[in-house]
Amino acid sequence: MTLFDPACRRCPRLAEFREDSGRRHPGYHAAPVPAFGDPSPRWLIVGLAPGMHGANRTGRPFTGDHAGILLYETLHAIGAADRPVSEHKDDPLRLDGVRITNAVKCLPPANKPTPAEARSCNGFLAAELVAHAPRVIVALGRIAHDAVLDALGLPRGGYRFAHAAEHVLPAGSPAAAVAADHATTGARWLVDSYHCSRYNTQTRRLTPTMFRDVLERAQTLSRIPQTGGA
Repeated sequence: MTLFDPACRRCPRLAEFREDSGRRHPGYHAAPVPAFGDPSPRWLIVGLAPGMHGANRTGRPFTGDHAGILLYETLHAIGAADRPVSEHKDDPLRLDGVRITNAVKCLPPANKPTPAEARSCNGFLAAELVAHAPRVIVALGRIAHDAVLDALGLPRGGYRFAHAAEHVLPAGSPAAAVAADHATTGARWLVDSYHCSRYNTQTRRLTPTMFRDVLERAQTLSRIPQTGGA
């Protein structure tokens, strides 16, 4: 399956909603939002979906709304971004070793895709995981966590979501097959975090320190030397 379809309409409700947002807000991206970051990432951050006045406006994940402020500031603080602010899809920001995507590529009403919509979009995430073969996947929130498991063909019941939880992917998972394809061996991880949403940060469910600890840990895991080779 293709990594991304900029004109996807497989979810009629989402296609109609994003296009209506473009009519109401001329100049908005108002289309599926592609991943952004290092083209050969060691780790991948998976969010939920574009926000109305964030990625749906700017065309870049976590850019233009509150959720992205903490994300990009933290990536800059740990040396994974060359500047602390993401403004729009054409600004000069660069990420090092990390890439950002969403479980659902289109803006959903009330920020809540239906389970059917999440399943419909899951093939794109699965294709990204195969193409990029990240050592570490960071899931921001339970929906992203479940989407990653679905994309890897792993049972949801075997991996409980919890903030800062680390799940070693089993040798029999598709992720391990990808590692073999890349002539490497070694563990791969799914690391969980609460989503960096305005609600979570304002209620202190997620603090900047908590979030930085998770991203630093993911970055550290991604740098553990792999063994093997062609």
